[in-house]
Amino acid sequence: MQSMKSEFTAEFLSDLYRQMVTIRFFEESLVAPILNSEIRTPCHLSCGQEAIAVGLCSGLSRDDYVFGSHRSHGHYLAKGGDLRAMMAEIYCKATGCSRGRGGSMHVIDQDVGMMGSAPIVAGTVSLAVGAALAAQIRQDGRVVVSFFGDGACGEGVLYESLNFAALKRLPVIFACENNLYSTHLPIRECRVSQPIYMTAASFGIESHQVDGNDLLQVLGAGRNAVEACRKGNGPVFLELMTYRLRGHVGPDDAIQGTHQDIRPQHEIEAWRKRDPITCFERYLLAGQLVDEHTMASIRADVAAGIGKARDYAMESPSPRREELLRYVFA
Repeated sequence: MQSMKSEFTAEFLSDLYRQMVTIRFFEESLVAPILNSEIRTPCHLSCGQEAIAVGLCSGLSRDDYVFGSHRSHGHYLAKGGDLRAMMAEIYCKATGCSRGRGGSMHVIDQDVGMMGSAPIVAGTVSLAVGAALAAQIRQDGRVVVSFFGDGACGEGVLYESLNFAALKRLPVIFACENNLYSTHLPIRECRVSQPIYMTAASFGIESHQVDGNDLLQVLGAGRNAVEACRKGNGPVFLELMTYRLRGHVGPDDAIQGTHQDIRPQHEIEAWRKRDPITCFERYLLAGQLVDEHTMASIRADVAAGIGKARDYAMESPSPRREELLRYVFA
């Protein structure tokens, strides 16, 4: 992890650490309830990918927009979404951020610029481009980030969106979270060897490949991309190399006790050693930027907050049957 000691305060770095730990603890708190069927909504966990959400969103303002995918708990929380509302939504309660109608894959908080996520692969990419076009027309200075996985690179709408965004020089950042697998299919089996970011470069878009597990690299690349977009030099494409430490959906793709994850164990273990939170902890300690006592205090505080959020969710009412169609528009 590169040294940026002189640029950031200990308070700022501690906040980044808190955000990553919050996302990790939040998702890990869902594991047991998923396995015992207390949580019924399908949950795509982003454990191992926290540095991307935190690194990119920390360079955005509250008014900037973010669009997510099926794996967007981290995007929602990093953009400032309410922890209790996120937990309540997972439990499909009326106090959830989508009023209990969306579950894990449809999270939104327009007040902080989290404009929504959707499980349709590449389904929100064109929406992000549309929002960027609106920002350009209004000249409101907003930057839009579109988060999507490497699997979205097999969808035609992404390339249509890249072309249109390049043509109009829109203030949009295409953030491809490349975790090397499209569900269970290794990227090497569904794509030629050319790196994804090079494909975006063919549209004349500024494109970079970034270590998505290095928080400071993501932060630096994200800030540069935001600055380019604010100056009218967008769009920017970032291929963020990362790895999910749990299964595609659920804790470990276990079905009736049978492990279904086809990834080789040695590969998983190699990436565990590059856990973004562990790497950031080592960086903070080595640079004497944040001490172990402070980090332990942060972890304890986050764990307590997660517990309170779960209590809030459990105590919240479910949506009323007579309001089933309340948020359906004809």
